[in-house]
Amino acid sequence: MTTIRPVILCGGAGARLWPASRDTMPKQFAALLGERSTFQETVLRAGACGFGRPLIVTNQAHRFLAERQLADLSIAADILIEPSRRDSGPAIAAACLALTRSDPDGLALVLASDHVVRDTQAFHHAIAGGVAAAEAGRLVTFGVVPTRPETGYGYVEPGCLIAGAASTVVRFAEKPCVEKAAEYVAAGLLWNSGNFLFRADALLGEYRRFDPETLAALCTALGSSTASGGAVLLGPEYAHATAQSIDYAVMEKTSRAAVVRLSCGWSDVGSWDALWGLGAKDADGNVTNGVVELLGSRGCYVMTNGPLVSLLDLDGVVVVATDDAVLVADRRRSGEVKQLVEQLRCHGRSQADAHSRVHRPWGWYRVLDGGNGFQVKRIVVHPGGRLSLQKHRHRAEHWVVVCGEATVTVDDRREIMRSNEHVHIPLGAVHRLENFGVEPVELVEVQSGSYLGEDDIVRLEDVYNRT
Repeated sequence: MTTIRPVILCGGAGARLWPASRDTMPKQFAALLGERSTFQETVLRAGACGFGRPLIVTNQAHRFLAERQLADLSIAADILIEPSRRDSGPAIAAACLALTRSDPDGLALVLASDHVVRDTQAFHHAIAGGVAAAEAGRLVTFGVVPTRPETGYGYVEPGCLIAGAASTVVRFAEKPCVEKAAEYVAAGLLWNSGNFLFRADALLGEYRRFDPETLAALCTALGSSTASGGAVLLGPEYAHATAQSIDYAVMEKTSRAAVVRLSCGWSDVGSWDALWGLGAKDADGNVTNGVVELLGSRGCYVMTNGPLVSLLDLDGVVVVATDDAVLVADRRRSGEVKQLVEQLRCHGRSQADAHSRVHRPWGWYRVLDGGNGFQVKRIVVHPGGRLSLQKHRHRAEHWVVVCGEATVTVDDRREIMRSNEHVHIPLGAVHRLENFGVEPVELVEVQSGSYLGEDDIVRLEDVYNRT
């Protein structure tokens, strides 16, 4: 029986859902539609059909987010780390190279980690319908049966049936204008979902035809890869691969493309308007998440992760409030948020890419306050998390444990600290905090000194191999 290995891509930034999604915590890892992230839902969806061990393709910045969320599901996976972003083409090809090492004849099921699928059974049925074509060497894509004319998606035109539920591909079409989208839907074209099923060696064979230089760079990058705490870090040659989507690199050029119709309540969650469409609406068509009060407002999407948000007599707006940024937009134009993020970057706004909650392999921290010569942080260390053994050149620190059981090292002294206990860390002292318990450790850190930047860390030992 052919093994199907899910290849889950999760390296994107998700700028269209700013400010909830940013580069430091992109939308695939954020719980925007329930208790789990779309990354977690994708992993569970793939596992529900008994597929092989998943291969996660991500980058260094998001690697520990993926590992944490996999651990929350008690699911084991292989992880392939991109040293630089080169779009979906090189990411998928590198994953296929890795898969052929262990199973040359296996099938790769390539899944985006930021999509929503409402009907998992229909999704699995579509995958089963593509297996025969994929085994025969076809590169199968899944075309979603449109529910409306949509300008935000590319389209694919199916041809004649060839094997199982798979048809030939007549053509791929770029994202259309409104009039052209209506024509496409009337003519039976499908939304291009960006999910694929193929033999790994078949994809690599087409890459060899169309871009041999990129494939050579990827082979070298895999050959020079290094183990990194249970993951595989591709070598620096990866940067020589042409940054291109798999559609442009292969699918729009190959004669082997096939398409399977998919009708499963699919969405790529590409805008706040899409989230509004997926959400549970009140009698006035509003979708809310968080502490929200509405009066006389209709068709709005309102999300807050802290502050109370109130709307009065508004129609069709998006309001998203975080602790350091607020978005107010026309819901119908929320797909343009990515342009706003580019403007924020041009103006040097750190909020364009970074949340106030900064994630680290061991947990996260947030700066609560600061002034001349001091800074206050809230720090949470996950069970099993260990800060690096480190020292500072310019600052002293004071830790107060709020909850949990922390093992604290300061120079030659090591002790267990619990709630309402504290320790002073003098400037230059070698120190570390570890959580060997089963509950998170939370503490308040007060820094004082002439310089309080994050680069004032001299790491002497680090289990996460950071420098």
